[in-house]
Amino acid sequence: MPSGTMSGSLGRIIQAFKSISTHEYILGIRQRNWKPFIGRLWQRNYYEHVIRDENNLNRVQKYIINNPLRWLSDGEKFDEP
Repeated sequence: MPSGTMSGSLGRIIQAFKSISTHEYILGIRQRNWKPFIGRLWQRNYYEHVIRDENNLNRVQKYIINNPLRWLSDGEKFDEP
């Protein structure tokens, strides 16, 4: 029985993106004098959602626009390394 994230799936693509970008960021800190990020670079998971109609699209767009303003009160963000 296979285990882990299925090759070619959205989950695997997100997993690879997080891994590659984290590796590049660490290299940037070590080799290019980038400022270290305090805490975790990525949240543990991601949430996918299929947009089925224009109403739903409008709600998702509003969420994306307003979400950075809510970051300070986000209970899922990580404050500690």
